[in-house]
Amino acid sequence: MKKILALVLALALIMGCFAACGGDNSSSEAGGTDSTSQSSASEDSSSEKSSSESSQEASTTSTADGEKFKIGILAPAVTHGWVAGVAYYAEARCKELSDTVEYNLMTSNNAEEMTNQIDELRTWGAQAVVAFPQWEGMEDPIKGLIDDGIPVVNFDIVIDVDGVYHVAGDNVDMGTQSAQYIVDKIGATGKVAVLEVPSSGSVSELRKKGFEDKIKEIAPDMELLTYATKFTREDGLKDFADVLAANPQIDAVFSMDDETSIGVLQAIEEANRTDIKVVTGGGGCQEYFKMMPENENIWIQSALYSPDMVMDAVDMAVSLLKGETVDQEKIIPTTVVDRENCADHLDEKSPY
Repeated sequence: MKKILALVLALALIMGCFAACGGDNSSSEAGGTDSTSQSSASEDSSSEKSSSESSQEASTTSTADGEKFKIGILAPAVTHGWVAGVAYYAEARCKELSDTVEYNLMTSNNAEEMTNQIDELRTWGAQAVVAFPQWEGMEDPIKGLIDDGIPVVNFDIVIDVDGVYHVAGDNVDMGTQSAQYIVDKIGATGKVAVLEVPSSGSVSELRKKGFEDKIKEIAPDMELLTYATKFTREDGLKDFADVLAANPQIDAVFSMDDETSIGVLQAIEEANRTDIKVVTGGGGCQEYFKMMPENENIWIQSALYSPDMVMDAVDMAVSLLKGETVDQEKIIPTTVVDRENCADHLDEKSPY
């Protein structure tokens, strides 16, 4: 009996040891399970991240393919000056609207090249076109776009085609504002040299009309001396040197263009003239703006006809594609810039 009892006790001790070992193994397996769980969680997280990235890429692709408006921009291939500023500001506005606009900017050297680019824009899938044609013969190609149901917003130059939208500055008002500026600075009497630019056609005619009409209204006794020049600083310098030689006294200069005015100011400096108190301009040239505060003895002015107005043409194209009601023509009022506000109009990146 004692032997049996001893055997039972021995068996009990052995079973206890197995139970203890089993508990240790269980604990080890539990630790292994935690490690596996962490690895699995990491894989799940990686999978979720990959899924998220794929979803984001799909969303971007969907936006580019289905939601952005495709707008073509046509401009002359000029790398500096007012005309180059048009391409610069058109692209800048499209970049600002990158969430809704995909653009294709194309520059050309002549009417034939721009006509070919119109065909390229069709192939690209342009839904609207902002055009700044500088050459004759663009009426039929632009009419072709309109006939195809592609709206065209024409910038600055007037194109005689039914259905074309138009954005431009106010040439008449530029002359009007310049006349008012000169009278405000020198009074209602004196001699003003009027520098017209016959080669620019209606641009010069309209600016001159606005100027002369306003002078007749507010300073009928003002003496106007009219001379022909061009929209370049070289011509402004050469032609105004002749004007100075022929006129010992001039109180102000009505120049229609900033580039011309830069030449005029150089001619005044080289002739050591101190009688001229006002020189106007037109456009929005950054170099000209910087000269304004430097010349304390002459009021330098620009009746702003800035190339950044093309941004309004881009906005008009977007509005048309959105189905919004848009006026057929938008004429932008003139802003006068001089030493008192020129800092507000500086743009170091502008090519003009």
